[in-house]
Amino acid sequence: MKRAARQIAVCAGILILLCLVLRGTVSRDFAVYLPIQGEGERLLQAGKLELALEDPERDGKIIRLGEASVEKGYLRVPVHPEGPGKAWMKLRDQEGESWQIYGLQVSPARTVYDLQAGGFTGDTAVLWAVTAFWILVCAIMCWNYFQARGPAYYAYSTIYFAGFSIFALVTAAMMIQITVMHSANPAEYSMLSAYTTINSASLSFMMVTLPAVFVFAIAMAVSNIALLRHERPRIQNALGLAVSLLLIAGEAVGVLLFIGDFSGSEWEDRVNNMLKNVYASAFVYFECMLAGSVICGVKAARHRPDYDKDFIIILGCWFRPDGTLPPLLRGRADRALAFWREQKAATGREAVLIPSGGQGRDEPMPEAEAMRRYLLEQNIPERLIRPENQSRNTYQNMSFSGKIMDELKPGGKAVFATTNYHVFRSGIWAQQAGLRAEGIGGRTRWWFWPNAFMRECAGLLQHRWKQELVLLALMMAFFGVLSLVL
Repeated sequence: MKRAARQIAVCAGILILLCLVLRGTVSRDFAVYLPIQGEGERLLQAGKLELALEDPERDGKIIRLGEASVEKGYLRVPVHPEGPGKAWMKLRDQEGESWQIYGLQVSPARTVYDLQAGGFTGDTAVLWAVTAFWILVCAIMCWNYFQARGPAYYAYSTIYFAGFSIFALVTAAMMIQITVMHSANPAEYSMLSAYTTINSASLSFMMVTLPAVFVFAIAMAVSNIALLRHERPRIQNALGLAVSLLLIAGEAVGVLLFIGDFSGSEWEDRVNNMLKNVYASAFVYFECMLAGSVICGVKAARHRPDYDKDFIIILGCWFRPDGTLPPLLRGRADRALAFWREQKAATGREAVLIPSGGQGRDEPMPEAEAMRRYLLEQNIPERLIRPENQSRNTYQNMSFSGKIMDELKPGGKAVFATTNYHVFRSGIWAQQAGLRAEGIGGRTRWWFWPNAFMRECAGLLQHRWKQELVLLALMMAFFGVLSLVL
């Protein structure tokens, strides 16, 4: 994550330097576009309108006007900066009455600012630089995501890369559209229009991803309803349904904000935009985190490690009072057995199986012992089974199993077997326990998987809630401030 942040910071620095160079060399001149459609254009062609500085003695020290030309209903006026200050030019008729007054400001660095349309010297170059920045951000995030392989894949940074690369991609596409439109027709598509589009990037992202979110929410609701029909009603069994309703409600609010009209002063309008964009930023943050978690979880569950492992850890869970394995735990053990047999058939290597899990209050024996008996029934030699029967959670599963591995073969390669929805989160616990291991997932019923995976996502966020709140606050503050200043 830190490496990606440094790469993005370097790209930003290079592009800022490039903008300064372009504005100081190539883009010194500036053009103002005065709308003269209809009557104004007719009077101008008839010679009844002329362009002049409002106060030639004062304004002439600030700007110098070039030769104007008519382009598609606009009067294009080249402006050359002479000195810092605020100047006014006007279109006036033969009687000296002002037809239109236009204000410009020149900075000490000789940058011309258009007080009406929001443009400035080199604005097109800046738009292209911002576009290039978002393209590079998307490329950096995608590259870092695909570079995360093996045990290194199980990290919170992988979720960020997967989820926010989507936001960067959509924002880059939006910036390309803005920049091309402004470059092709700066009169019709002013910088004010570009500012409005840029500061509402989060709201635009919500609208672009609305169909995908809606389909995901419906699929989640269907699976959760099926779960409630098969399992006893419990709060944790309705998490997927709650997430579905929140996604649909959140998008509905976003649509209302997107299409809603507002009337008020300029400052009230800015505050209104700030509130809309802060809301959209918060929703987009969780949307990207959810998308990243789903992408990482599905990929982790479908991962097929190389057949070079010395150990296979089987993560335990509840089993029946008679010592037999329920479908969930048997699925984990069977997935480990399948990998063990496939590896032996392919390479001849016999991995040591480590069933891991202590004894719960309502369990007649440690989970590891119940799995050991099942493995023996499946004709696994006892010499290849080393139970770990002290752990109470996934972190201890990994940590205590790692100690057994160090005793048998320090530096040995490992894979852990769990249920498909639990692979990615278990991999993160393995990393935190100092165990470099890849995961494989046993299948579960289609209606059980989505809701259980939502619990895993909630667990991931809960474990880092302070960091997530800080990142969320930064994102909301960024787009909130952007709404007030643009």
